[in-house]
Amino acid sequence: MPMIENLSVALGLAAVFGYLLGSVSGGMIMARMMNLGNLREIGSGNIGATNVLRTGNKKAAALTLVFDAAKGAIAVLLARVLFSEEAAQIAGLAAFFGHCFPVWLGFKGGKGVATYFGVIWALAWPMGAAASLIWLLIAILTRYSSLAALVAAGWVPVVMSFTGYGDLFLLGIVMALLLYVRHWGNVRRLRAGTEPKIGAKPVAKS
Repeated sequence: MPMIENLSVALGLAAVFGYLLGSVSGGMIMARMMNLGNLREIGSGNIGATNVLRTGNKKAAALTLVFDAAKGAIAVLLARVLFSEEAAQIAGLAAFFGHCFPVWLGFKGGKGVATYFGVIWALAWPMGAAASLIWLLIAILTRYSSLAALVAAGWVPVVMSFTGYGDLFLLGIVMALLLYVRHWGNVRRLRAGTEPKIGAKPVAKS
């Protein structure tokens, strides 16, 4: 049973909690703990798991992926237990937004893919499984992590609308749009044929 019955207060608390949790960067933490250098000067300059992988440290990349996904899932699950299902959606969206625009890093964050998946899995595991399968298929076929994420995020709302998860449709659309905005540079590189593939060797950012 929700601890706070006032809906607006519950949603506000869920949003603040989700955003602050999402703002904690797994990539930056792993880079500092494992002496990987400045992620802003490696590869794409991103703070996510894909760019951490470009340092050559697979363990750090895996831990970053787990950390960034977990914070999205934790935000959803705690908000669901403490408040309501609506608050869970708000907390998930806020965590995703926090990763993309973290207060701790001057609002210059990552692309949000791992956190996106963590949120979707926590909200509805069948949708999380569908998103993951789509990502995996596209990633295997193209070896482009960004393209896989864009295709998965684009299809998830469609799958939601036909599988009884229509209450998540609006959230799916909003998160997909934010993901596309964060990946606009990737879209341009994909069109130009200059987007780095999964497992590419680390390259210093010019």
